[in-house]
Amino acid sequence: MTSLFRLRGIELRYVLHHQNFAVPGQPSKAVSDALRWEIRRGRVRRLRRGVYGPGEMPRSTEYDILNRVIALREEAALMAGRDDDKFWDALGA
Repeated sequence: MTSLFRLRGIELRYVLHHQNFAVPGQPSKAVSDALRWEIRRGRVRRLRRGVYGPGEMPRSTEYDILNRVIALREEAALMAGRDDDKFWDALGA
C-alpha cells in the first residue's frame, strides 16, 4: 500500500480551492454525510473519531471512481481556464 498524505482543515480547503472545487453548504456536514454514505457501502471504515481508512470495493468500482475523479478535475480546470491547450499556447507565445 502506498503512503498517503493526510489533508486536514485548512489544507483540505486550499486543495479544493486550488483545483476549483467547493463544498456546498457547511463543508464539515457535507464531508460527514459523504463519509457516512461510503461507510454504509463498505468503501470506507471509521477507525476512530475523525480518522477513516479504506474499506473494500470491486476493482470495477475503483476504476469507475478514478475515472470520475479525473473527469471532475478536468472539468474544474476548464472552468478555471486551466486547460492543456491554453497552457501549451501560452508556452508558444
